[in-house]
Amino acid sequence: MNIALIGATGFVGAAVLTTLLQRGHQVTALVRDPSKLAPQPGLTAAVADAYDADAIAAAVRGHDAVVSAFNPGWNDPTLYDNFMRGSAAIERGVELGGVRRLLVVGGAGSLFVAPGVQLVDTPEFVDHVPPNIVPGAQAARDALNTLRANTTLDWTFLSPPAMLGQGEATGGYRVGGEDLLMDGDKPAGIAVADLALAIADEIEQPRHVRARFTVASPA
Repeated sequence: MNIALIGATGFVGAAVLTTLLQRGHQVTALVRDPSKLAPQPGLTAAVADAYDADAIAAAVRGHDAVVSAFNPGWNDPTLYDNFMRGSAAIERGVELGGVRRLLVVGGAGSLFVAPGVQLVDTPEFVDHVPPNIVPGAQAARDALNTLRANTTLDWTFLSPPAMLGQGEATGGYRVGGEDLLMDGDKPAGIAVADLALAIADEIEQPRHVRARFTVASPA
């Protein structure tokens, strides 16, 4: 497939890039600075600003799918506003570019821990997550709510589990829906390479169109 990837130099995006290339896809990475990407077979760098819908449209036009691992950066002093602004520009840019398939990598904060209660709104979340991260989690939740109203794109929103790290890949994962996955009485986790595997699988064989899902390491 021809896949456009936003956020290819970030933690999740870099793992997704590696996985997609290993599986034989042609990847166009939308970046501000192409020098941050090492040349690889199957990889094309396209200069595009994640906040510019027209630039995104021009870069993604003709692709089979777009994967967005966009994040303004956890230390961005205006993280919430920029997260929402970038998410809106990406959504609009993909529409303008005529690509129907969009997979967005979001956060765990919007997953439910009880009926009507999302993780990001719990005291435990605020107590355990660094203060600079919280606005990004809130923005990811609000971006998902916006995306749910989109009836033009065949979108998918993937929330990682609460614990996402480098870790040792297992080569597998378990799938959940709207609720936070657990390992016993503790929040579940996943290695970023296994998260990338789930993203590639969903792009190749869509199972969660116009839906959100989550994954975690096998129990």
